[in-house]
Amino acid sequence: MSSLRPKRMSRVSVTGSKRVMDDAIEAVHELNLVHVTDYDGAWEGFSPGNPIEGAEEAASRLVTVRALESTLGVEESDAGRPRIIDDDELESELEDVRTRVNDLDDERSEIDDELREIDERIESARPFAALGLDIDLLSGYDSLTAAVGEGDRGEIEAALEDSEAVEAYELYAEDEYVAAFVYPDVDLEDALVGAAFTEYEIPDLGEGGEATSPEAYIEDLNHRRGQLESNLETVESRLEDLKHEVSGFLLAAEEKLSIEVQKREAPLTFATTENAFVSEGWIPTERVDDLVDTLDARAGDHVEVDELERASYDEDGHAHEHEEIEESGKSGGQSAGGRTAGEPDAVADGGDGEAVADGGRAMSGGSPPVVQDNSAIAKPFEMLVGVINRPRYTEIDPTLILFLTFPAFFGFMIGDLGYGILYVAIGYALMRRFESPGIRSLGGVAVAAGIFTAIFGVLYGEIFGLHQLGEIVWPSGSPPIHKGLSPEYGTYALGWLVVSLLVGMLHLAVGWIIDFYQNLSHGIGDAMTESGSWLLMLFGFWAWVFADAPPSGAAPGLLVSADSAVFAGHPFALGFAGLPTTVGLVGLGVFFVGLVLLVKGDPVEGVEFLNVLVNVLSYTRLAAVLLAKAGMAFVVNLLVFGVYVTEETHGGETVDAWHFGVGGMPAEAGTSFHGHQVVEIMSPGLVHGSIAAVVVGALVLVVGHLLVLALGVTSAGLQGIRLEYVEFFGKFYEGGGKPYEPFGYERRYTTED
Repeated sequence: MSSLRPKRMSRVSVTGSKRVMDDAIEAVHELNLVHVTDYDGAWEGFSPGNPIEGAEEAASRLVTVRALESTLGVEESDAGRPRIIDDDELESELEDVRTRVNDLDDERSEIDDELREIDERIESARPFAALGLDIDLLSGYDSLTAAVGEGDRGEIEAALEDSEAVEAYELYAEDEYVAAFVYPDVDLEDALVGAAFTEYEIPDLGEGGEATSPEAYIEDLNHRRGQLESNLETVESRLEDLKHEVSGFLLAAEEKLSIEVQKREAPLTFATTENAFVSEGWIPTERVDDLVDTLDARAGDHVEVDELERASYDEDGHAHEHEEIEESGKSGGQSAGGRTAGEPDAVADGGDGEAVADGGRAMSGGSPPVVQDNSAIAKPFEMLVGVINRPRYTEIDPTLILFLTFPAFFGFMIGDLGYGILYVAIGYALMRRFESPGIRSLGGVAVAAGIFTAIFGVLYGEIFGLHQLGEIVWPSGSPPIHKGLSPEYGTYALGWLVVSLLVGMLHLAVGWIIDFYQNLSHGIGDAMTESGSWLLMLFGFWAWVFADAPPSGAAPGLLVSADSAVFAGHPFALGFAGLPTTVGLVGLGVFFVGLVLLVKGDPVEGVEFLNVLVNVLSYTRLAAVLLAKAGMAFVVNLLVFGVYVTEETHGGETVDAWHFGVGGMPAEAGTSFHGHQVVEIMSPGLVHGSIAAVVVGALVLVVGHLLVLALGVTSAGLQGIRLEYVEFFGKFYEGGGKPYEPFGYERRYTTED
């Protein structure tokens, strides 16, 4: 079963002799239950502990392993079966792997460096090759200036013409590259004042009489580049083979070293003296006895476990309820109760008794971590709650409510058996094929949303937008409810708008009721001003609207008139046309009482009093998305199967009825088809045309419905979650709970068996 509260947590203390500290650490680590808190240095005579010998060496090896994993690109999916790995194997194999990986990585780095150098040299020679100039023509002159660069030929030519120092010049240009030969030997920068010209350094294309043609030089470099790329592929292939060979070892080594470092650095959080240690942390109250029994089996009389408190916390994180823990004797001298007066056995055999001299004062402050308490089917929705933040220890956990409402919102808006089955299949695949907890949770949400989509699809009588399902499933030949897209059931469209308003009122009321309950810890007065005021305003305002009471009298007819789509008329004939006027006037008075309470509690919030209208109206997006998605599926089926219109009698009125041409299409309007007079053919349908049209129709059918399926997530999914986050969560939820991080490790790549 899910709970609306996080699991109850207890603060526990473990006090013991230093000679059994390693055993105690080992036992608590294996249990993987205690969220250890750091010693804050407040106790006289105690100091933070030092790491156990070997911690630095283990941490250094862990850094090495992670660096090797990064170099090879090792991922979790590369792991093999869990393995046993001992210290000797770790030391010898790690050194061997490190040497092999580093040698190949160095070789890869050398090739990469040379490739970068070749690219730079090719780039430097490219302008000269574009101009078709040999490099030896650009140097060696006594009375001539030669330069190659990038610039505008017209500007350069004009600058040289205007320069008094230049007697003659010759320009060669190709694209943006320009070569200039200027007589006599002048300072070219002075000569080209006003012209944009970026001069290139003349590259050294060869030594010892080698060819100086830029084209030949680039060709040689490209040849060398090809050789290096081939060598690089060989090295990359060898690294990939090495990765497959050693991935399992590296992941196992990382896990083993992580556990070792975690254990050896644990004393850093302890309060210690020369002979004793004290550690504190949080543990689910229901598991305190497990901790006591485990430490009793490992250390016996040399360790004492005390449950210091089981406390709730106020909004500021301070304890306001302390449950006295009755001392209960445990074997080995341990206790699940509060600290006993005097010196415990664990301290008496060589320790220091200062830890208990203050009558149970905790060694560190802070609120407990949060462990959400939800059943397996609701647990995936913790991920959606976590997008905002995990609940605080004192807050209601909205996961269960989200599990009950979000899939219902989604299913109502999509409402199609075919789409629902596909959503379930997609969600199931995500849960089965991925290891990531986030993706698996997303799959669980998709399954729940798909189930509700399928249920509403049966109620609407639709499968992939076709209405034939209602004729098959329901004995009457018609489903109990309709989306309201077809003119014959158009009143449903108005009805869903009003239903959306009622759902919004209920959803918001639940949010404010939760907030009212949470604020009761501050007193009934605060609860009324902070939350009760909004409840009074919500129900008072909408009672006035549905009664169409003075002084307004302007409520829409679909809410209150004799032809109301929800109350008195078709399709939701509940038997009354709105609330009595007296109820509306009372409601208006209740609204103003709530407004006065709101302003009294916080005058600034008074400016937001219209939220009781705006927030409820926001829920009409449920009906809007319902009609939009139905319209998209209708268009796809209209193009593929075609639609014809007949005149039929419903409720004593003659209305148009739309029919998909799944079982055939009438030849033309005015004929009788399946016992009804056809008044219009909206679309003949691709499947009733040529073979080519049938092929196109099949493509449109598949692609169109896949598009509707995808847009269902981005429209119904996002709109539904927006209602939860913005409208609902905003009424009572803040979040900010501390994550529960127990001292321990869930092994995945190693085993001790």
